[in-house]
Amino acid sequence: MKENHVYDMLIIGGGPGGYTAALYAARAGLDALLLEKLSAGGQMALTTQIDNYPGFEDGVDGFLLAEKMRRQAERFGGETKLAEALSADLKTDPKAVKTTAGTFYGKTVVVATGASPRELGVPMEKELVGRGVSYCAACDGMFYKGRTVVVVGGGDTAAADALLLSRVAKKVILVHRRDRLRATRVYHQPLMAAGNVEFRWNSVVSGLLYGERLTGVRLQDVHTGAETDLGCDGLFVAVGRKPATELAAGQLELDKSGYIVAGESAETNIPGVYAVGDVRTKPLRQVVTAAADGAVAVQMAERYIGGEC
Repeated sequence: MKENHVYDMLIIGGGPGGYTAALYAARAGLDALLLEKLSAGGQMALTTQIDNYPGFEDGVDGFLLAEKMRRQAERFGGETKLAEALSADLKTDPKAVKTTAGTFYGKTVVVATGASPRELGVPMEKELVGRGVSYCAACDGMFYKGRTVVVVGGGDTAAADALLLSRVAKKVILVHRRDRLRATRVYHQPLMAAGNVEFRWNSVVSGLLYGERLTGVRLQDVHTGAETDLGCDGLFVAVGRKPATELAAGQLELDKSGYIVAGESAETNIPGVYAVGDVRTKPLRQVVTAAADGAVAVQMAERYIGGEC
């Protein structure tokens, strides 16, 4: 990591998309550097049990999987620098990324900064993550087989989560601050037809009930302010996500929700810049799709560096 050295590829973010890019880049003989502000894994590292990533018949701890990805990339020569990216100039040649450890330069840049769930903002929410509070029904739904769960939200994600959970949980209670769903109509009829889905309209979660783990939620009527306590085993928060696109602001094209516009090729509106994982526009944000993005980005970067595109 020499001063003013120009890498073939700078990778911003050490989640599954970033480390897959680092692995593929190293195996392709590219001189690549991955920049990560904390530790490997991103949001994945916060999940205690991942059962839908291929190759682990008994599931795998997210932190452990992240460490395996990091070590695999480093086995082939992939470099990691623990530093927070502060700003980036993606239109220059070479492209520059300013970090807490200095400025790094690259012919190409892979943006793998991810997205984080929007929180409810109620006391003890963070402390109860993994102990009844979840932000991913696809990841954690099976832990609540035969139990009662609450889903908060009214958009497509909340509706899809409620439908998924209705197939495993004994009862699903969908809490929404309005008197109707914002989700597209394709979800309405299946939800209404599900015999174990109950709706609590015009309500918000104002507090959490807990002992060693979550035991229920406190609901507040948005019109009257009246509060009621509702027992449940799990709470799934689906009130949106926040893509980490601060570095891209004013440079990369974003969609109306703030995600970087990039298709299956991972290419953005700036040649030589690629968006992978949860930060880009896509229909499914999972570990397996982020990993696929990382592999594709490296292939496109190879073509760019070789003058093919």
